[in-house]
Amino acid sequence: MKYYIIAGEASGDLHASNLVKNLKLDDAQAEFRGWGGDLMQQQGVTLVKHYRDLAFMGFAEVVQHLPKILKNIKFCKSDILAYQPDVLILVDYPGFNLRIARFAKKAGIKIVYYISPQVWAWKSSRVNLIKEVVDKMLVIFPFEKNFYAKYNYEVDFVGHPLLDVINHSPYSSLKDFQHTNNLPDKPIVALLPGSRHQEIQNMLPVMRDTALQFPSYQFIIAGAPSAHKKWYADFLNHTNISIVYGKTYELLSHSTAALVTSGTATMEAAMWNVPEVICYRAKGLTGTISYHLAKKLIGKKLKFIGMVNLVMEKEVVKELIQHELTVENLSGELKKLLEDVNYRSRIISEYKELYEKLGGQGASSRAAKVILDFLYENKIHTIAT
Repeated sequence: MKYYIIAGEASGDLHASNLVKNLKLDDAQAEFRGWGGDLMQQQGVTLVKHYRDLAFMGFAEVVQHLPKILKNIKFCKSDILAYQPDVLILVDYPGFNLRIARFAKKAGIKIVYYISPQVWAWKSSRVNLIKEVVDKMLVIFPFEKNFYAKYNYEVDFVGHPLLDVINHSPYSSLKDFQHTNNLPDKPIVALLPGSRHQEIQNMLPVMRDTALQFPSYQFIIAGAPSAHKKWYADFLNHTNISIVYGKTYELLSHSTAALVTSGTATMEAAMWNVPEVICYRAKGLTGTISYHLAKKLIGKKLKFIGMVNLVMEKEVVKELIQHELTVENLSGELKKLLEDVNYRSRIISEYKELYEKLGGQGASSRAAKVILDFLYENKIHTIAT
């Protein structure tokens, strides 16, 4: 089979790479081409474009970069037609991927969507488009199956792929980690400011200023492999702040607490049983516009923005959003995480329940099986007719 896969972010690259790994186990003749990152490329995907060239954050930023986005869409369409895949697999990234899905459906290409767009949060009108153009939807949160059922659309819940990644990764001891990365012998607080330039610019200053309030701890930034090192340069000139690149899970495995930008990283911290504070703020004119538009669209639908809290349907970990994200507030929450034993224990206990809700291990394998069964059934049907 020929597979064309599109992942537009670091998390999509991770999950797509594990999906490819599992597809190859049962399809020895598999060929892969797509948009993504280094992890997909390591699994044998011929990379057309890297996700670092695709990630634009927020409504206003998308408008600002619209000419480049439209150029990418046009190129992607022509590349898919030239490749003629047996299936197009779309991984999250809805603004781009749903446009491609509409095009591919008209071209007669089978479409699988892995990791549903968050239509339950905003733009629920997209469900009608999904029903029209997506042949098979694979969801990773249990509540998504019930959400789609309200629209008479059957989807497959395969579980969250993060559970596979985290449980299958051996890491060094704390002493080895400190020695290898030239780190002092102090307890660690992880800083996960995101992978996009705008996220790093907006979140790291308040994380840095908070770190300076805790001199007996070392604060380590999880440097995104796709990010330029100069993005972090202004935040490293302090005795208790350092950075490691491409070692987020190893860092979390040795961390006492974490300050995390809203997104996939909030789930990653939870899967490592690291008590966390979820952070988000937009700055500048375009960022502020983006924030207020998003708040207007989803504020009445959702009480939380962190996936940990959304899945559990309650505040498991504290969220500091926009004007609430100050050094004073963040320092106060971090102090509780580091010093209040009962508070820490309650969060970690809730994480165990979260793990069970997410379906346990095997998501990538289950997703691959659903896709291969779908393709096989369609192939048999085509031959029969």
